[in-house]
Amino acid sequence: MKISDNLAEHFRLSEFQGKALKKLGIETVRDLIYHFPIRYLSSSNEEIIETTKSENLVSVLGNITKTKARKAWKSKIPMTEATLKNEGGSLKLLWLHQPYISKMFPEGTPVIVSGKIREKNGKRSMVNPEIAHADPLRSLTSKFLHLEVKLPHEHNKLFADKNSELLIPVYSESRGITSRWFLYAIQKLLSQGIVDDLEDPIPKDILKKYNLPTLSTALLWIHAPKNEKNAIAARKRFAFEEVFFIQLIRQRERAESDALPSWDIAVSKKELNTFIKRFQFSPTSAQKRAIDVILKDFASHRAMSRLLEGDVGSGKTFVAATTSFAVVTTRPKNTEGRKQDFGNLQVAYMAPTEILATQHFESFIEFFRGLPIQIGLITGSGCRKFPSKVDPEGWTDISRAQLLKWVANGEIPIVIGTHALIQKSVKFKHLAYVVIDEQHRFGTRQRAELARKTDVPDESPWRMPHLLSMTATPIPRTLALTVYGDLDLTLLDEMPSGRKEIKTEIVPPSERTRVYKHVRELVSQGRQAYVICPKIDEGGGKLEVKNVTEEAARLKKEVFPDLRIETLHGKMKPNSKDAIMERFSQGEIDVLVATSVVEVGVNVPNATVIIIEGAERFGLAQLHQLRGRVLRSTHQSYCYLFTDARGISTIERLSTLTKTTNGFELAEKDLELRGSGELYGKRQWGLSDVAMEALKNIKMVEAARDEAHALITRDPELKSAPLLDKAVRERESIHFE
Repeated sequence: MKISDNLAEHFRLSEFQGKALKKLGIETVRDLIYHFPIRYLSSSNEEIIETTKSENLVSVLGNITKTKARKAWKSKIPMTEATLKNEGGSLKLLWLHQPYISKMFPEGTPVIVSGKIREKNGKRSMVNPEIAHADPLRSLTSKFLHLEVKLPHEHNKLFADKNSELLIPVYSESRGITSRWFLYAIQKLLSQGIVDDLEDPIPKDILKKYNLPTLSTALLWIHAPKNEKNAIAARKRFAFEEVFFIQLIRQRERAESDALPSWDIAVSKKELNTFIKRFQFSPTSAQKRAIDVILKDFASHRAMSRLLEGDVGSGKTFVAATTSFAVVTTRPKNTEGRKQDFGNLQVAYMAPTEILATQHFESFIEFFRGLPIQIGLITGSGCRKFPSKVDPEGWTDISRAQLLKWVANGEIPIVIGTHALIQKSVKFKHLAYVVIDEQHRFGTRQRAELARKTDVPDESPWRMPHLLSMTATPIPRTLALTVYGDLDLTLLDEMPSGRKEIKTEIVPPSERTRVYKHVRELVSQGRQAYVICPKIDEGGGKLEVKNVTEEAARLKKEVFPDLRIETLHGKMKPNSKDAIMERFSQGEIDVLVATSVVEVGVNVPNATVIIIEGAERFGLAQLHQLRGRVLRSTHQSYCYLFTDARGISTIERLSTLTKTTNGFELAEKDLELRGSGELYGKRQWGLSDVAMEALKNIKMVEAARDEAHALITRDPELKSAPLLDKAVRERESIHFE
């Protein structure tokens, strides 16, 4: 057996199992071995029902009684109800959208369930707990302690004590494949010695320095830990490994970028100050610091790579516009320090959606109105140019061919667009500055393609443009250090003057009528409202749509029969979503009922109130992002958090939103209170669950970053560590497309 073998060569897989494994990204033996447990059930810490504390995540051992499948009376949602009994009492169990549970665990079955125990009216219950057969799991996991493995002496210590604490791995599942299947399958692989002779890509001196187990030991300890200490050590090793590999990729990218020639731009501070004084507002101190550090990067003889983080409404677009003005109105210097007449240097500004690109185009028109600087817009729907020859104060539609011609010859110095900017037909004459909005929405390859868009004449050397990435997504410092390891970080931690602080309130069911009345009052004054519904993962994608459409229908029938109500959800086509948002921004919709797909940064100043249903389902950072949709004007804005939850910890967590408007503080609080799994947009970062766990450990992230930087500095090609180089390149090809 080889670790690169396809699973079908060694396991009999049904059609459903094959599809489930593929959905989880598991096709080879290696994929299966690297499918790590999400947690462990401990035989020495089985909870007695009578003594468990509400709101705590616990594991409970007992027997199933009174099991039955039924449908909810009102919503018709299929579910399973059961009762778990042990010597300490009874516990009600409920699984939504899982009627098959009743057949898998009939009455009398000994099981282990894991979840949060909630108490209401003196009765305790678990909703959607994880469940596994107790007896087979116990006997199966015990086999790990008797495995005859051909490993060095230190590895065999894992199996030395047959009376040790029993930790039962729990694996993430998909419909058609269970945690129990993973347990059996991985036990089979380990018993056949699949991990015995694996070569470790991490240099021995680094393992020793940070007291990390070798690859073979870590794989055994993570799937069959003798005790909690083993499991923690294994997860620490794989967390360090993943962050270390990402840092090596990023540090190598930065080293390659630094080695390339760039545009050395000499900025006229006098002209720049004149540009800024044209506006009726004064930049915040944070905006001034950001502009100064970017201008310093422009003159540093190497390409800037900087991430600008700022809450919604903190003024990132103004920073981008001001520094863009500096680029297109100055002349670069040559290596002798003399200015060269290249003509206009150019700026490319890429946004993730058409509506955002159009919004930025309109913002730039306001910033550059009255100046002899042309601005172009290119999206899948068409092209525009400002100023128009017919109307110097406005824009005009132009053909794609004409826009591409003017961009290629340098007549249009600022071009704003979507992914359309990286199409082969788009060429710049002298692209000196690339601005990317919502950095995480674009892959590394897409950013690299945009940077290479200059159509360089034979006599003129290509130069790497400066890069400014921007994001309004609040993320913890450890995550920024990990995924943006090649970028310098700048924070906009001040809001422009004149903005009223958003009023945030937690609303129990008994107070909904009062809130609806306030929303009606605001709409009567000409304002607009969002109603956000949570996506319910248990029911799949269709339930997301059903939830939104049903809530919109309820509001139309029972609450706002005379208002214009529309829906927006992730299953709609991009053009349809853009059309709805365009109508909303034009004031043609009073109440927009949507999932959290409402785009980051979409500017609808007239929308001043947002209701978030099921607020307890969201992380703090995501709730902060959502309420940022109504923080776009000088009108007083409101955020109402609707929740049925009564748990003290849940209310305390949500109360944090009423006390702070700093997104970065909230992201750190999310990490502290709910863990890395609850970070907003977790999937977009491309990190495994194990690596996300590492984000609570700033020392580990910094250590991985320092080791990667030191290694790339002395050996950019990793010639001294070929195994490491191979492992890093494999990860790069998979995760950094």
